[in-house]
Amino acid sequence: MTSIPKKIMTYAEDLPEAAPLCPAALLQFGTRASIDQGLCRLARSGKLLRICQGVYMRPIQTRWGAAAPEIGIAVKELAKLWGDPIVPNGGSAANRLGLTTQNPVRAVYWTAGCNKNLNFDGLTVELRHAPRWQLIAPHRKAGDLIRALSWLGPYEIDESLDVVWPTLADEDLEELYTARAILPNWMAVPISSRMG
Repeated sequence: MTSIPKKIMTYAEDLPEAAPLCPAALLQFGTRASIDQGLCRLARSGKLLRICQGVYMRPIQTRWGAAAPEIGIAVKELAKLWGDPIVPNGGSAANRLGLTTQNPVRAVYWTAGCNKNLNFDGLTVELRHAPRWQLIAPHRKAGDLIRALSWLGPYEIDESLDVVWPTLADEDLEELYTARAILPNWMAVPISSRMG
C-alpha cells in the first residue's frame, strides 16, 4: 500500500511549474487530517514548499538543486486559484516602463484580496490589498502605466506620460480610455487630454 505522502508527490510531479497544491484537491488520497499531515511532512522534508496556509507548491529542480518556482508564474497561478487579480506594485511597474531606475528591495504585489505574506523558500512576497482602479488590465502595459502613475503621484504624471505614451499600442489606448471613469481625477484628466 502506497503512503499518502507518496501519492501526494506522484500527483504533484504531474503538475506544471508553480501549480498550487491545496488539501481539497487531494481528498481522493485520504481524510482531510491525513492529507494535512502528509503535506506538512513533505514541506518539512523540503519536497514541497508551504507558500501560505493551505497552499503548497513543488520546488523546481535546477542544476544547483531545488529552488522555489519563478515568482511571476507562481503569482499568476495563485491569482487563478483565488479568483483575484494579483499584479506587481507601482514601483515595479514604473521600473519596467523605464520611469525610474530604482529596483524594489522587497517583492510586493497588489491584489483585490486580503493582505497576505507568501513564503517562497525564504523569500517573502507581500500581497497588499489595493483599490480596484489600481488593478485594471493585469499584466498589460496599460495597467502597468496606471500602477506606475499611482506610485509616482500627480506631480510626475505629465513627464511620465510623455515618456510612455508614444510606446502604447492601440489596445493599450483603448484600455486607458475605458478606465478613465474609475481613475482618480488627477490621473483621468491628463490621460483624457492626450486622447483628444
